[in-house]
Amino acid sequence: MTTITHPSAFREMPDWLFDLEEARPVALPSRPPSYLRNHRKQLQERFFDGGAQAMPDYELLELILYRALPRADVKPIAAALIDAFGDYNRVISAPLARLLEVEGITTAAAQDLKIVEAAAHRLARARVMQRPVISSWDAVLDYCHTTMSHLETEQFRVLYLDRKNILIADEEQARGTVDHVPVYPREVVKRALELNASALILVHNHPSGDPTPSDADIMMTNQIRDAAEALDIQIHDHLIIGKSTELSFRGSGYL
Repeated sequence: MTTITHPSAFREMPDWLFDLEEARPVALPSRPPSYLRNHRKQLQERFFDGGAQAMPDYELLELILYRALPRADVKPIAAALIDAFGDYNRVISAPLARLLEVEGITTAAAQDLKIVEAAAHRLARARVMQRPVISSWDAVLDYCHTTMSHLETEQFRVLYLDRKNILIADEEQARGTVDHVPVYPREVVKRALELNASALILVHNHPSGDPTPSDADIMMTNQIRDAAEALDIQIHDHLIIGKSTELSFRGSGYL
């Protein structure tokens, strides 16, 4: 049986009940508007037909953002990311906190971008680990650029090799500021002994993009070389990773 409430009854209801009614969330549509669905479908088709090479950076970002923001127009969000960081690689390499500062980016969307970065690093690393460095030198350089060229602060890594020059470990030793990273030669050599490594490749990045070594870079390299050679551990090279190129200490005559 349906009960009809007399209009006079509403005059007796407290105001807070009406406030609650107005505060109830409005149900969002379960699907994005048709124009967004069509745009998304077109991007997906272009990606599968032509690959990532056929797409500008912001469209590739759109495809990633769709997963975390399925009902949003992510095109302006992708454009805002490019404006904030410069290009696709710098977007996915950006710190989580910086990503969250971009309007429209949720925690889930930022986490998806970091997952993509981690996957790229894992893939690049798999191409060099447990392989002879001499025969996979280009892959080593690609790996260093993938992991370090877009960082906003300096990072120092050491690649540890066995007697056959097979890469047995890749470890981050320190992180620093935009133009300095603290490095302790004793710790580098100590870790080499723990891993039973016979040779090292030192790697660090210059966020400025210019891989030219500073006087401090040269001094630090010499200190590590002297400490390592005293224990019969060789320094094969020291690579400085810039934005689009790298400098080899060995190739440039510093070692």
